[in-house]
Amino acid sequence: MQVEEVKTAPIDMRFPGANQARHCYTRYLEYHKCIEAKGKGVPECEKFARYYRSLCPLEWIERWNEQRELGIFPGPV
Repeated sequence: MQVEEVKTAPIDMRFPGANQARHCYTRYLEYHKCIEAKGKGVPECEKFARYYRSLCPLEWIERWNEQRELGIFPGPV
């Protein structure tokens, strides 16, 4: 079993405040746009996955994934 090193997302000056909700949402969108353009498993896309997983509550991720599957996700993915 391979253990993945867990790191948080780097500082992003687009999100200077303490509320990281928008940062989480943006990283989630960046990941899905990247895999749509380049395919799943691409290292440059996986960094966005690590970022959103470290920032977003699991409940949000699960709800967004479900919404994407149903075609009702409220974002530009």
